[in-house]
Amino acid sequence: MQGIKAIAMDVDGVLTDGGVWWGPNGEEWKRFHFVDIMGVSLARKSGIAIALISGEKGPLIDRLAEKLGISDVYKGCKDKETALRSFAERRGLQLQEICFIGDDVNDLPALAIAGLSACPADARPAIRKHCQFVAKLDGGYGAVREIIDMLLAAASLRAKTLR
Repeated sequence: MQGIKAIAMDVDGVLTDGGVWWGPNGEEWKRFHFVDIMGVSLARKSGIAIALISGEKGPLIDRLAEKLGISDVYKGCKDKETALRSFAERRGLQLQEICFIGDDVNDLPALAIAGLSACPADARPAIRKHCQFVAKLDGGYGAVREIIDMLLAAASLRAKTLR
């Protein structure tokens, strides 16, 4: 947890509950929790860089990124490890300075190289087994905020001990 300067995360199953609604005209709907949105905002205000790395291509990811002020967005991503490496390089970060949050098997390669691997409580068992931090809350129900709160608290403690 020490020295985390960035958070990269999957979207579906992490910032959402993994569900999707399709309307009669083909529109796609997803539910985001404002607790998680506030957590991302707090992280950004504290100087933590944020990236979204999603296997999906839909416009909802763009809309979410715009709302949250996130410029590092990797959509339709089938190789999340490469995307995470690209994010690190673009931001001048070491992989050990990045927390990756994922929930399913396609996130394993990125989780394996991140400095801190984290997941929601309802992540697949294979993911929970490989993560250093498993949130108590489910994806789309505050897991991201829980992880961010933990990182911000650790940074605050570190800052106090350095004074």
